[in-house]
Amino acid sequence: MNKNDKKTINKPSKKVAKDPLRIEDLDKDLRDRIHVVRREFIRGLNFVRQHPRSVTFFGSARLPEENQYYQKAQEVAEALAEVGIDVLTGGGPGIMEAANRGASQTTGSETGQSLGLNITLPEEQVLNPYVEDNESFHYFFARKVALTFSAEAYLFFPGGFGTLDEFFEILTLVQTNKIVTVPIILVGSEFWKPLNTFIQETLLQEFETISHNDMDLYFITDDTEEIIDIVKNAPLRSED
Repeated sequence: MNKNDKKTINKPSKKVAKDPLRIEDLDKDLRDRIHVVRREFIRGLNFVRQHPRSVTFFGSARLPEENQYYQKAQEVAEALAEVGIDVLTGGGPGIMEAANRGASQTTGSETGQSLGLNITLPEEQVLNPYVEDNESFHYFFARKVALTFSAEAYLFFPGGFGTLDEFFEILTLVQTNKIVTVPIILVGSEFWKPLNTFIQETLLQEFETISHNDMDLYFITDDTEEIIDIVKNAPLRSED
């Protein structure tokens, strides 16, 4: 650079606040957040307790109606609701919509309900039209606790980071005895088998970071009748 050239100084695009955030403001923000979290836990857990026999569905919000796993989730949910089991989802589109749609198609006094635990987002996630009863959340972790609080089984369909996060969290809770052992069913062999291979060959055999018994905490199936039998024979969580 020529010595006569003026050096350009990058200035902040926004003015920096002159007064620093006071400790009183931090305390108030903390109290407000704790209040919201407490309220969401109470509302969410009370909602789930009203449905003592339920199955929670997880899966991608991006899969369209014509996708085979959307259709599979709808089929499985309808079959579960027909035997009196409530279907619980995150209340959004994709697999969640498919499960709620299947459950809502059943009729009769003994059929299961279509339930949703929705999340409010900056770009709002719209509650799918097949949810018959619902509760909304601001915090993901409060919603996740409610989704995992009480279920006779957890069904995981193909999904993204969120689905994998929920799968490994529930798997860890069961592995560490933080929740009772219930069926964890992975639906969609072509999607889940590569992950299962990684868990078996890398975690178990190569690095030995899990035990042989951990491989029995979940299983993979595409058989709707098998899924229904497993769920029907699972003990009620309220009996533990």
